[in-house]
Amino acid sequence: MKMNLMKKLSVVGILSLSLAACGSENAGSGSDGDSITVKLAHTGSESHQYHIASEKFKELVEEKTDGTVEVEIHPNATLGSEGEAIEQVMEGTIQMTTVAADSSLANVIPEMNVFGLPYLFEDKEHVYSVLDGEIGDELLTKANDQNMKGLGYWEVGFRHLTNNKKEINTPEDVKGLKIRVQPAPVWENHMKALGANPTPVDFNELYSSLDQGVVDGQENPLPTIDSMKFYEVQKYVSLTAHTYTPAVVLMNSNVWEDLSEEQQKAVEEAVKETTEYQRKFLADKEEEIVNTLKENGVTITEPDRKAFREVTKDVKNEQVPDDLINRIKE
Repeated sequence: MKMNLMKKLSVVGILSLSLAACGSENAGSGSDGDSITVKLAHTGSESHQYHIASEKFKELVEEKTDGTVEVEIHPNATLGSEGEAIEQVMEGTIQMTTVAADSSLANVIPEMNVFGLPYLFEDKEHVYSVLDGEIGDELLTKANDQNMKGLGYWEVGFRHLTNNKKEINTPEDVKGLKIRVQPAPVWENHMKALGANPTPVDFNELYSSLDQGVVDGQENPLPTIDSMKFYEVQKYVSLTAHTYTPAVVLMNSNVWEDLSEEQQKAVEEAVKETTEYQRKFLADKEEEIVNTLKENGVTITEPDRKAFREVTKDVKNEQVPDDLINRIKE
């Protein structure tokens, strides 16, 4: 009996050691520079700005890491809305996402509401000087408190108003229209200042909402209007250029820390090079997009931007520090 008991204890001990060894091996997989597969989720189509950047990033980071960092791109909100993608990155369910700064991300990082303030940026040069400088870096570090690493900014673009009711040339033309807004506080204030009825709709549900008349219109950059085929359900585009939206590139903090220094450097370089590539790609494509819209029967107007600027000059958001606004203006 005693011998049998000793044998059983020996077997248990061997099994325990084996399990412990397996546990240690599993804990180290994908960490400290080992190979890793990164899921990058976004809500755009395969021709959206998000996807253009994601594909270039995948190409660059896999090349720079000799394939030790592989990227799986999940477009079309297949892993959830922008809000859900952010939540999953915070939890570590997915490793990366790229989302509009002034949408669901502004509910997690309130300072991102600044990008929903009307006419804060004069032009793209002004935008890039902010994003690529000290202010842009400071905003990215806000992600640290949410278990995310802010890696950089890809382009969404200057936003314009569209609708399916009438031409918009002055702020008065917007009054009474149901305009889809992003799910962030600043956008409700923005649209109310124009006399519109702001209606929050997730981006992945926007096309159907426009098609079914849930909302009369929306506001997005020209590449978004083109890539998401909003021109099929919106016949009027007004080039208001009322705000600029960057796409913030985010990675789960634990995943970031598990990368080797070489892999981290490669990821940062790939994000930066993607930013430069995508900005030029979209700038070169803008005239082509305008022609595409016109060919699809869209009426494009250039409204009185000074009038829009005047009507919306008092739009504020209590979550955006005045100091941040003043620094951007300067």
